[in-house]
Amino acid sequence: MDDLERRRALVEDRLEAVCEVVEPDTLGARIAHVALSGGKRVRPTVTMLACEAAGGDSEAAVDFAVGIELVHSASLVVDDIIDDSAVRRGTDSAWASFGYGPALITSDGLLGEAFALFATDERAMEVVSEALVELGEGEATELVDHPTAEDEYMELARRKTGALFRAAAELGAVAADADARTVEAFGEYAEGVGVAFQIRDDVLDATADADDLGKPTGQDSAMERPSFVEITNLTPEEGTERARRKADAALSALDSVELADERAAGYLRDLAEFVVERER
Repeated sequence: MDDLERRRALVEDRLEAVCEVVEPDTLGARIAHVALSGGKRVRPTVTMLACEAAGGDSEAAVDFAVGIELVHSASLVVDDIIDDSAVRRGTDSAWASFGYGPALITSDGLLGEAFALFATDERAMEVVSEALVELGEGEATELVDHPTAEDEYMELARRKTGALFRAAAELGAVAADADARTVEAFGEYAEGVGVAFQIRDDVLDATADADDLGKPTGQDSAMERPSFVEITNLTPEEGTERARRKADAALSALDSVELADERAAGYLRDLAEFVVERER
């Protein structure tokens, strides 16, 4: 098992353990349907790698890693309701499986389990609380105040996607007991990666095959949601180049502080490349 698979296995095992003790059993099964349905586990991997790169032991960051994945999963449940999307990660979305009301309760349950994992650390609670405020503002902006220019889109992407990426990395640095400057640098890195991820996601929504992507495509256009491709009128290739610029800025932030584990830092650099080049 390679290093990344080892980290992913730690996250999967802890996720399963969290789901198994949720009460009542019906809610636990629904949370498991959402949380254990697959996914790239990018955010929890960032948490663990950031912890190592900041000089900590990744196993000390497992609970925070699982917590940020639960928060992300909760946001996806709501996204799928807003988008009327019946498929998520190649399987039925929560609302398509349980109905709208039970899906919203499942989202609440995911958040509750997440905050139980963060509650042991005041700094972790602050990091995630700030991220959720940003995420909520981003979701509201997307629904009622559609951006019409590139700079407005970038601010939306920072809130909607960058905020949780930032929280993931900052949680890892907090788990390593890093100083405030290091926590901030990791946050800047991950926020840039998150924005690059969102730009690339919009490009894929406009160009990829739904079977390859594992979810419906063309959603941005169908739902009249702000898409980087449509707002800027850039070609998909030009959109990907914009994503690359964000990824490059993220790498500069990462390199602005002393890194304790170069192997972990190398994986974080690889991630900045992956989010730009990914095909799903």
